[in-house]
Amino acid sequence: MDARKEAAKRAERWCIVGGGMLGLGLAHKLAGPGREITVLEASDRFGGLADAWQVGPVTWDRHYHVTLMSDLHMRRLLDDIGLGGEMNWRTANTDFYENGRFHPLNNAIDFLRFPPLGLIDKARLAFTILYASWLKNGVALEGVPVRSWLEKLSGRRTYERIWKPLLRAKLGENHKIVSASFIWSVINRFYSARRAGIAKEMFGYVTGGYERIVATLVDSLGQRGVACRHGQPVLGIARCKDGVAVRTPSGKQTFDRVVVTAPGSHAARMCSGLTQAERDRLAALRYQGVVCASVVLKKPLRGRYLTYVADETIPFTGVIEMTAVVDPETFGGLSLVYLPHYLPADHPMFDEDEEAIRARSIDRLKAMYPHIEDDDVVAFRVSRARTVMAVQQLNYSKAVPPMETSVPGLHIVNSAQIINGNLNVDEMIGLAGRAVEALLAAAPETDAHPTGKLRGQPANENRAAIPA
Repeated sequence: MDARKEAAKRAERWCIVGGGMLGLGLAHKLAGPGREITVLEASDRFGGLADAWQVGPVTWDRHYHVTLMSDLHMRRLLDDIGLGGEMNWRTANTDFYENGRFHPLNNAIDFLRFPPLGLIDKARLAFTILYASWLKNGVALEGVPVRSWLEKLSGRRTYERIWKPLLRAKLGENHKIVSASFIWSVINRFYSARRAGIAKEMFGYVTGGYERIVATLVDSLGQRGVACRHGQPVLGIARCKDGVAVRTPSGKQTFDRVVVTAPGSHAARMCSGLTQAERDRLAALRYQGVVCASVVLKKPLRGRYLTYVADETIPFTGVIEMTAVVDPETFGGLSLVYLPHYLPADHPMFDEDEEAIRARSIDRLKAMYPHIEDDDVVAFRVSRARTVMAVQQLNYSKAVPPMETSVPGLHIVNSAQIINGNLNVDEMIGLAGRAVEALLAAAPETDAHPTGKLRGQPANENRAAIPA
């Protein structure tokens, strides 16, 4: 039989490189008749930044995660895999810490009482938030530095006392180079509840945390015929006669379509055949990382889910008391706290000794919460991730690499393509949906069209990524 007719009869072979929530989300959206899908994950577990680990007697998410009621992409996924009914919804409170004092920031009355700002400052702050929530799209703000935009709307004092600590809590030193579209995306995520008709935003978690979510998702994929393989680092990807060859320590497999979900520089290293312009574009992406300590305590702190830290002498940029949302009985009556420090990917703290991080972190935690003593610390463990999210610098969308590459059948879909968004699991699942729509709408090229471009797409290396 003619080779082309034989190929047309068999299922289209897809490989997804990366078993984080994006890769698993892509597999979930792609799984169906006529497609044979394999997910390859380098580590020994699936989930990526949403995986779980053990800290002393507690097993929970390695990094802090909650689902908002307005996180519709994530909620639909949970419904699809049968976990939608397992959500536990809670209201959560927020603190702001500066000069040794905690200030609640939960409602209009708290803002009116907020000591660091005067009445005019508070009015301008409220106007800034409302104005940002009215804007439909943040693309127009990409060319505006976040500091100049916020100072113009809120004033310099409000920027220094409020906005700068909030930006630092999420971006570390990279807050100096992002565009105003970043803070627009943050504000819009929390206002999206109102636009979705939700009376009050609430925080939720699935019983069992992301360990259960990931395990259920992988099991669901398996039942739908998707092969999910962990412990399979990809050593190289190259075009071959019969498709795209993917090489792992277990050998080489050939696929019709390969989707790489690794960060820019990682993708460039594993994919041979890319043009120099494509490699340069991937390498130019600047990533934000995080050093995040998980602390198990005998006592609660203040019962606030999130505390913004506006004190640069504190070696973490926020305090997340997960037990303010998750039932403490989940942790055997103990309290689970995260102490994140967001840093540029090349920061020396990524190589620092864990005991040094522990000593510094616990010392300052006790200074913030004097009722905590050394004996209250049950366990401490540090997670380090250098490439958490791409930093959305000025005119970011023009620099984002497209999903298609010059190699026929090879695509790169990663978190850098979330434009004007605030990286979270809901954004990743949303990106997976948009990517699958684009990839399926454009059939792969045949030998008669050897350019490597998707049909219906202009052959222009500078086209923007799909809007987030």
